[in-house]
Amino acid sequence: MEKQANSCLPFSFLVLVLIFFCVEVDCNFVNYDTGGGVVDGKLNVHLVAHSHDDVGWLKTIDQYYVGSNNSIQGACVQNVLDSVVDSLLRDSNRKFVFAEMVFQVSHLDFAISIHVEVKALDLLMSPQLEKAINGGWCMHDEATSHYIDMIDQTTLGHSVIKEEFNKVPRAGWQIDPFGHSAVQAYLLSAEVGFESVHFARIDYQDREKRKVDKSLEVVWRGSKTFGSSSQIFTNAFPVHYSPPPGFHFEVNDDSNLIQDDPSLYDYNVEQRVNDFIDAALTQANITRTNHIMWTMGDDFQYQYAESWFRQMDKFIHYIKKDGRINALYSTPSIYTDAKHAANESWPLKTDDFFPYADRAHAYWTGFFTSRPAFKGYIRTLSGYYLAARQLEFLVGRKSGGPNTFSLGDALGVAQHHDAVTGTAKQHTTNDYMKRLAAGSSECPLLNISFCPPTEQDIQKGNSLVMVVYNPLGWIRNDVVRIPVHDADLVVQDISGKTIETQFVAIDKVTNSISEFYVKANLGLPRGQFPKYWLLFQVSVPQLGWNTYFISKGNGGGKRRSEFFPTDSQNDTIEVGPGHLKMSFSNASGQLKRMFNSKTGIPVEIIRGPLVDEVRQQFSPWVYQVGPIPVDDSVGKEVITRLTTNMVTNKTFYTDSNGRDFLKRVRDYRQDWNLSVNEPQAGNYYPLNLGIYTTDGKTELSVLVDRATGAASINDGQLELMLHRRTLFDDSRGVGEPLDELVCANDQCQGLTVRGNYYVNINQLGSGASWRRKTGQEIYSPLLLAFAHDKRESWIASKVTKSTTMDPNYSFPLNVALITLQELNDGSVLLRLAHLYEAEEDPEYSKLAKVELKRMFLKKSIKEVKEMSLSANQLKSEMKKKVWKVEGDGKTEATPVRGGPIDQSALLVELGPMEIRTFVLKF
Repeated sequence: MEKQANSCLPFSFLVLVLIFFCVEVDCNFVNYDTGGGVVDGKLNVHLVAHSHDDVGWLKTIDQYYVGSNNSIQGACVQNVLDSVVDSLLRDSNRKFVFAEMVFQVSHLDFAISIHVEVKALDLLMSPQLEKAINGGWCMHDEATSHYIDMIDQTTLGHSVIKEEFNKVPRAGWQIDPFGHSAVQAYLLSAEVGFESVHFARIDYQDREKRKVDKSLEVVWRGSKTFGSSSQIFTNAFPVHYSPPPGFHFEVNDDSNLIQDDPSLYDYNVEQRVNDFIDAALTQANITRTNHIMWTMGDDFQYQYAESWFRQMDKFIHYIKKDGRINALYSTPSIYTDAKHAANESWPLKTDDFFPYADRAHAYWTGFFTSRPAFKGYIRTLSGYYLAARQLEFLVGRKSGGPNTFSLGDALGVAQHHDAVTGTAKQHTTNDYMKRLAAGSSECPLLNISFCPPTEQDIQKGNSLVMVVYNPLGWIRNDVVRIPVHDADLVVQDISGKTIETQFVAIDKVTNSISEFYVKANLGLPRGQFPKYWLLFQVSVPQLGWNTYFISKGNGGGKRRSEFFPTDSQNDTIEVGPGHLKMSFSNASGQLKRMFNSKTGIPVEIIRGPLVDEVRQQFSPWVYQVGPIPVDDSVGKEVITRLTTNMVTNKTFYTDSNGRDFLKRVRDYRQDWNLSVNEPQAGNYYPLNLGIYTTDGKTELSVLVDRATGAASINDGQLELMLHRRTLFDDSRGVGEPLDELVCANDQCQGLTVRGNYYVNINQLGSGASWRRKTGQEIYSPLLLAFAHDKRESWIASKVTKSTTMDPNYSFPLNVALITLQELNDGSVLLRLAHLYEAEEDPEYSKLAKVELKRMFLKKSIKEVKEMSLSANQLKSEMKKKVWKVEGDGKTEATPVRGGPIDQSALLVELGPMEIRTFVLKF
């Protein structure tokens, strides 16, 4: 200790020595000049600092947030946000963008819980941290998400930004989804008030062509109906959403840092400045105007934020001193303002960015179908969530009581571009499903004939009470089916009238699947199997409910379906009570005009007063679509193909997120000359509503009950992928094959999936009305609830049939109610959607009207405010930039939109494809 003490010099002496040394070698501590903005007349490099933090992918959302399970990936969002806040507080010129609000909400709660210093909380309110970028609960997918789900999750995120920070997002930041949709452009960008949208993933052929003609940045008009009135400035990055090579500065990156201390070896300021300018000029040569963006970040970067900001400080400082170009801290909003101020004319984009391939023979189209059970679960709970919010409004939210937020949270997370897509690891997908399990529990596995309330014995004198809720604005007359043990049952309505029924035997395969999955998912023994599907027709008022009573019969009057075995004496059997007839050959089992079966498969025909069914079993696994056999060590993708003799000229139509239909042409892209290297995968497109084709006389349409992929590989054909199972990783980051297993009783087998396709054939021009009305009913099915009680007691104590609307009023069939939700302050969010595009249907592609007074007959509306699509700003306060477009000299038709709402008449008008959002006070 004494020796050490003798070696210590006075502190003042050390300071003098350091000052003398620094003066001699000119090594004063640099005060980096990071201020200033755009410089006219120079190339401006906008450095946009960001961290792309997936809401689940290789790890679960919670593991990503707290940084656990790092054996998979060293990523901790909590560290990112802590570190970024600290770095931003060091220099007010620094900026950062962060998109995933679900993480920011978690971090804000965390920060408050540990009494984080006031300066850090102030920072969350400042322009430095552009939290108002994109602003959704997650960065949703654009291929496999339904437009209603996209709106809901965006609204959830935007509401938090408005409530907590009083900010309104100005730019879309969809940097990682695997292709980009037309609906994202005009609806989830322009209609929510964004001035621009930015992303990375476009087809490799498209990108190369755009680099040549400087069209990576375009004005995108995603809607034929709205045209320029809903256009958006669009920025597709030159490469990934990372910086140019040599400018990654995470602590474990190998890019050369600026070493600007001349007293140390490897001083390299001049070299690194030249490297920066060379990279900037290279990008400027493929970009219009004197503004380019560098996305300074990547997946889960900035866990030690100073490693990035320190280098950017130096580059900005020394680039300014060099003087040849300018570099600045920026955000997508600042960049958009600069692009707009340049007064440039931009190329026009009118379709979408699907399908996406990152190189030859590498199309990202299988994920349109991946994990079909998970996709179906999301879609089921999305419809449930829509109805549940309506019911929550009707009964009133109770302070501190149960509400729909947890389901909205889980569904918002599920729209993430690695969730609904099926591109996350299996354990992460399991976590997504666990979060969604807070949804409907009344009949958790009704699709595989498991519904405990209906399978209990009905005691003598009691009834199985079934309440049916209709979330749509028009009356529903539908056939429902529930599994039961007994065919001696009688169904009555509230007046005591007996309802016609039909009993269809449940096959052994269905019961076998039910037994296995009930054990695997619920851990319950199956017990006695139901024997029948009980079918009967219900009539439910608009935005209302009706009640039916199922009770024991007297042994007579039961009506079972008739079964018709194949009969080689007759040539065909026609099935179908309506205009659509399906002709089946008894000799071969062939479903005529729809597909060609050459295997002589037997067919079972089931006729009844309510439905006709045709059952064909092609193999033990195709019958249910799974488990897909892999005994031959080969993965498989299962499709269904409908073949007609229609001459369709390579043309078919697919929906965009369940909204607009886009024209597709096989082996063709609108924006470049396609080099065809994958004739199947390269012609697949995502479906959320359906697909159709036409020969100029007839339309063949198929609607789906979940997201899937589809194509028309040959003229007259439509094919849809049902299920897929792979045995090898595709080297796209997940690190495991898509091999979904379900285990019960020490036995594991491949995933089995059941779903529904809806097929119709119409004369040209009449298919749209079927697609639109049926599609809305698929998304918003009748909601069933069950109880056991005496019929008389139930009728005496409950409201058995009612509607919130005037019983004599219903919505026009071209308008859907897509949101009715009580907000935290007691006001009500109302969202109405016109279902048709301009010129899609001669009757329904017209201005529609909704009478709010008759919609809310039992309530008095005091105030109506029209809002942006995500309800975070008044519609009247939305501002849109006007962009110049190359060759935009032709006059376009003015889109039909509804006029301002009269506060006394309370009549809402909607033009084709228009969605209008209101906040009501009662």
